[in-house]
Amino acid sequence: MREFNTVVAPEVGFEEEELRAHLVAKKLISQEEHIQVLRRSIDARQRQIKINLRIAADTAPISLEFVEYQPREWDVRSCPPVLIVGAGPAGLFAALRAIENGLKPIVLERGKDVRSRRRDLAAINKDHIVNPESNYCFGEGGAGTYSDGKLYTRSKKRGSVRRVFEILVAHGAPEDILIEAHPHIGTNKLPKIVTALRKTVIAAGGEVRFDSKVTDFLLEGDEIKGVTLADGTKLEGVATVLATGHSARDIFQLCQQRNILIEAKPFALGVRVEHPQQIIDQIQYKCADRGPYLPASSYGLVAQTTFQQAERGVFSFCMCPGGFIVPAATAPGEVVVNGMSPSRRDSKYANSGIVVAVELEDIPAFAKHGPLAALEFQAAVEREAWQYGGKTQQAPAQRLVDFVDGKVSTSLNETSYQPGLASIDMHDMLPDFIADRLRQGFKAFGKKMKGYLSNEAQIVGVESRTSSPVRIPREAETLAHPQIKNLYPCGEGAGYAGGIASAAMDGEKVMEAVVRSWKK
Repeated sequence: MREFNTVVAPEVGFEEEELRAHLVAKKLISQEEHIQVLRRSIDARQRQIKINLRIAADTAPISLEFVEYQPREWDVRSCPPVLIVGAGPAGLFAALRAIENGLKPIVLERGKDVRSRRRDLAAINKDHIVNPESNYCFGEGGAGTYSDGKLYTRSKKRGSVRRVFEILVAHGAPEDILIEAHPHIGTNKLPKIVTALRKTVIAAGGEVRFDSKVTDFLLEGDEIKGVTLADGTKLEGVATVLATGHSARDIFQLCQQRNILIEAKPFALGVRVEHPQQIIDQIQYKCADRGPYLPASSYGLVAQTTFQQAERGVFSFCMCPGGFIVPAATAPGEVVVNGMSPSRRDSKYANSGIVVAVELEDIPAFAKHGPLAALEFQAAVEREAWQYGGKTQQAPAQRLVDFVDGKVSTSLNETSYQPGLASIDMHDMLPDFIADRLRQGFKAFGKKMKGYLSNEAQIVGVESRTSSPVRIPREAETLAHPQIKNLYPCGEGAGYAGGIASAAMDGEKVMEAVVRSWKK
């Protein structure tokens, strides 16, 4: 087998028969050879868009092989238990790693299984009813399952990205994620994959318990023995892994109440901006119609802003081409928005978080809350959004140019956000330093992408769950909490990951640390 790079047109790069004919015509392969795309990326920097490919060719048929993960049967029913709090990517991948190393994972999820969650999501969208235990953030699969499914990560040092992708493919994800430069699964496909991961855990003798909210820790001196659930059940294990996600405020509050060290952490807060997807395509692809081969285009933007002599970044976050804005509140009395895309990315809308970096010195009025300072600031802004939205899940909104110019929009555009929008002056709702920096950022983005700053776009608030506003510290070598023995903070909620892939890698990394400690 040999490998080579080539550059082709979109209609060739995404069609297997066209690609093969092109390679034969260019004498890059013979008629007898088989091919397999190993890597694919889009280069849209010039008017003539190109597809960069890494190709394998051989006289024998080629398939994408697993090189870092080999599925096999395990039996850990009689092995020592390890408790994993949270069934998001960090928790599920920690469970798989526990099984491979001779521990029985007991995964405790406060919410419902992935299928049952759908009824609660429908209730948020249609009836404006927020179930605080089952919503877009809480439930099997975590916040990523019903948000988007983007897998791109820069966290290469955290673990093996390839291994994570291979595990996902082994559980039903499309093989394309192994070759795309910016892989994406889609919220319509993720539920089946999450279900398959759970079945693997259970088949090996592990447990996944739903409606199992942790309400207390079983502490003996400086060591955690286990947890107490809302129904009074007490569980013990060789270690407790906290993989609760960035929105489990009650866990942070419990840590503070039990004198477990936590720290306030900088995060980012802002809005979702929604454009017609056609506008973003025209800007990025430099053509009126992207045609049948090119995917819905995305963007990444960043600008430096100054407010009261302090510089902060404003940047795009979780950009969802061909996607939808969804209500991501986790409690009544708050409005939070997030973005998601189906696998086809075929919605007529593009949306992205545009957020401002928030440092602790930006919010001095909340310093009295100590390690919960950033969390309380975050919650206060979400409550304001709920008030301005009419005390429902309607989201405050404003046309983009109107926001920059300080005008209330007399009407709003159509939107993908099902609960509906309320036209307000977003400067009234947002803290001054957030609103002013957003205004500066949008002006800068309008210069970088001609046509971006338009009243055909609108901002929708508030985008506040970008990352955890609290860090649960851990030691660099052992990955255990510095004060409490056998407590292992993990994933986004502890402040050590920022997406599906990085959280999954962190889950594996933490469980490996648990195993090392257990085997001593």
